[in-house]
Amino acid sequence: MEHMDPVRLYAYLEKARDRLLDWIRPLDPAQYVREFPFGKRTLSATLAHIALSEWFYALRLTRKTPPPRSGWPLDEDRPPPFAELEAVWLAQARRTRAAIAGVEDWSRELEYTVRWDGTPVVITVSPGDIFSQLLIHEAHHRAQAMAMLRQLGVAAEDLDYNVLMYRRRDA
Repeated sequence: MEHMDPVRLYAYLEKARDRLLDWIRPLDPAQYVREFPFGKRTLSATLAHIALSEWFYALRLTRKTPPPRSGWPLDEDRPPPFAELEAVWLAQARRTRAAIAGVEDWSRELEYTVRWDGTPVVITVSPGDIFSQLLIHEAHHRAQAMAMLRQLGVAAEDLDYNVLMYRRRDA
């Protein structure tokens, strides 16, 4: 990842996530599971999906194969209460940071097999591709969560990289 620092990019993702979680934390349980007509339908399912996806991407960065579904840290079809999900995600973030820091060659290709509609499909990808997907995927679903929050009356905005990461000083 020439000219980019993946560890710093992940730090941005964590800062944006922290702010998003700060907006969600005060919600009551009914708001957390309220259904919306888009995305993953609820904040709980959206957050579980993002956290579970990050777990998958971190495993792939470290060349590990995900275990059977019973060994997954979350079930996005039955998301846990917010406090439990947040704890799982914070623990995952430490492992993700370590996985990112451990990548030595961002362009080296790797392969793994997934099942798409029951059919095995071989995926060829680089760690840089996986990391890019992790970043973009979370930003995509974070925007959905922010739209849900706005409909709940929470002024969720300003998670741009420049807002959270650029250094500022008085001129």
